[in-house]
Amino acid sequence: MKIKAVWDLLRLEHGLMYAVGVIVGMVVSAGLDFSIKNMFLGALTALFLQASAFALNDYFDYEVDIANKRMDRPLVRGELSRRTAFIFFLVLAPLGFLTAYLVSIEAFLLAFVITLFGFLYDAKLKEFGLVGNIYIAFSMAAPFIFGSVVATGEIRESSALLALIAFFSGVGREVMKGIEDVEGDALRDVKTIARTRGVEAAAKVSACLFLLSVLLSFLPPVFLEEYYMDLKYLIPVAITDVMLISLSRNLLIGKIERKDIKRYRKDSLVALAIGLVGFLGGAL
Repeated sequence: MKIKAVWDLLRLEHGLMYAVGVIVGMVVSAGLDFSIKNMFLGALTALFLQASAFALNDYFDYEVDIANKRMDRPLVRGELSRRTAFIFFLVLAPLGFLTAYLVSIEAFLLAFVITLFGFLYDAKLKEFGLVGNIYIAFSMAAPFIFGSVVATGEIRESSALLALIAFFSGVGREVMKGIEDVEGDALRDVKTIARTRGVEAAAKVSACLFLLSVLLSFLPPVFLEEYYMDLKYLIPVAITDVMLISLSRNLLIGKIERKDIKRYRKDSLVALAIGLVGFLGGAL
């Protein structure tokens, strides 16, 4: 139970996806011409820093999560204490900065700035609703950019394109998440679209952003030679697109009960994971 509680606190499934995203960013930017040591250090940086941010998020959001009946949170279930969550943050954040520094000073500075905004999000930015959604979406896109910096020392156009797709799908997912959390968000006066404009407006915005990410998924085969007619990219991304289109349809026709949104969040995470496999496959 404790192992599962720690996994749930740190959302390690997200961290693993971020780590893979770093590797994808490296491969897209440099092919296979990069340091294996830096690949492991870059992946660990993503894993450590993302886990630390989630631990801090649950520390700050404890009362909100109780109000939202978030039984997927180990602090709400009483399996871990807030103090434990804060200790995980204090341990993992320095580890993430250290692994980034061991790659390069450029990687360290990028990781530091992104993570600093993450800590600000946990403490305050989340209350600004859409601004917070945009930051979280950027953090989902950042592994591709970070991977490019780890592999080449700069941000290549190919990694930036993949980051753009991840960004819009990330904003859509966060706006949708605001529908599920609308009651608890009132405790911190989090100004999500769902609270300020209503859940129907939030559902429509979320659906449009998901559909925009679907349209953008057609760009890599057009602009990136290694993705052209590559079934390793086309098949997984086609599955992702179908899942996101189905989800968007449900949002647009008004299937936005809390239980529906909870399922959509899980489905969207699976869809993005499959898409990530496609990005990696196309880059190899």
